[in-house]
Order: sequence, then structure tokens, then C-alpha cells
Amino acid sequence: MLTLPGNTPGQKAAVFLATGFGLGLVTPVAPGTVGSLPGVALALWLTAQHLPLQLLACAGLTLLAIPLCGTAERVLGKKDDGRICADEWMLFPLCTVGLPLLQHLWLIPVCFVVARVCDIVKPPPAHGLQRLTGGLGIVIDDFVASLYALALNHAVWWAATRLGA
Repeated sequence: MLTLPGNTPGQKAAVFLATGFGLGLVTPVAPGTVGSLPGVALALWLTAQHLPLQLLACAGLTLLAIPLCGTAERVLGKKDDGRICADEWMLFPLCTVGLPLLQHLWLIPVCFVVARVCDIVKPPPAHGLQRLTGGLGIVIDDFVASLYALALNHAVWWAATRLGA
């Protein structure tokens, strides 16, 4: 049974969500990647929605990730602790906005890999933004990296549709 850090039920809930439903706590290797997986299910659901709802949900998830990550960081006691992955799973849907994932399942692993690479590489200005403190510092670099991933994923989709995939 997973024992969640935290002194209050609210802290425990924040850590549970911020660690990808506990996945970031139980995975010794690549907790950010494993903890990103709940975002795939979320992206699949959102891709079936109208574009305005996708955008609204992505904005809401991004804003919600900030206090969740900040609380988890305080509870875990380490700046941008690798076990915190709400910034990955809650922002993954942003990497897929406007793409027909349900109609073209091959896009799912492509989008996931592109999102992970952008998160790890952190193209400018994403890398510098992680110097910010608290939940904002945890989330803002992933937000910028997700915008890069979104652009790359659309470029892949555009190229694939032109080449007959």
C-alpha cells in the first residue's frame, strides 16, 4: 500500500495528484515519464471535445497544476522534486490540442515522445523559467515546452497527411 507524505488530508491529496496518482512515488526510473501516462487518457478524452473546450480545459489544468505542484514540493521538501509529475500529466493534453488522436492512434505515441523530448530538452526560454520558485517554477517551463511540442506534433500531423499516412 502506498503511504503518501503529508500531514493533512489536503496535503496527501495534493501529493497524490501531483505525483501522477502516486506513479511518481513508486517508479525508481523516469518518474516524470511514467507519471505522464495519466495525461494520455486525459488527452484522449479531450481530443473528442470541441476545440474551445480543449483550450479551456488546458488552461484550467495548467492553472490547477501550479498550486498542486507547489504543495507537493513543500511536502516533499525538495525543489522541483522529480517525483512531481502533475506538470507533465496535466499539461500533456496541451501537446495534442486540435489533433485527431482517436481517429489516428499512431499519433498518441508520437505526441507522447515529442512531449517528453521537449520537456527534457526544455528549449529556450523554458529552461530558464524553471528558476522561478514554487509551483509556478515547476509548471511554467513545462507549459512552454508543451507549446513547442504542440507545434512539432502539428508539424508531424501536417507532414503525415501530405504523405498519405
